[in-house]
Amino acid sequence: MAAIEITRMEAHHIDKVVAIEKELFSMPWSRASFLYEVSDRQRSYAIVAILDGKVIGYAVGWFVSEELHVGNIAVTRSEQGKGYGKALLENLLAEADRRGVRIVTLEVRISNARAINLYRRYGFKGVAIRKNYYVDNAEDALVMILETRSATGGSKS
Repeated sequence: MAAIEITRMEAHHIDKVVAIEKELFSMPWSRASFLYEVSDRQRSYAIVAILDGKVIGYAVGWFVSEELHVGNIAVTRSEQGKGYGKALLENLLAEADRRGVRIVTLEVRISNARAINLYRRYGFKGVAIRKNYYVDNAEDALVMILETRSATGGSKS
């Protein structure tokens, strides 16, 4: 994996982030949604991965009480499979640890085996299915949860 910089998402990153959204997702988030994420620095944690001066990926998570909910992790198709999604996830989890988060949650398309396997490698466990969660095709979502070191007294379960 080539060296990347992971930094907080800023307004000037949003055009590229929206382009990645449109490339990857049938129901992409709007530009306004990302503008909101960069303006809410207390609850929202939006980051970008930059390679050779270009945004190649991003992640958005929300901190609520002692929980982090992962909203999205995405890497442009041409850079997938190179460890950049892993690096974004690790950055989210490090921030969760820094903030003393006890539980990390997310939903993932049941068909997204690559993402599910990544989350499992980090200790996430599937705990429920949300039927017809994705409105574009009525696909189910797998709900996954990770108890952090803060929740387990210093060691992941």
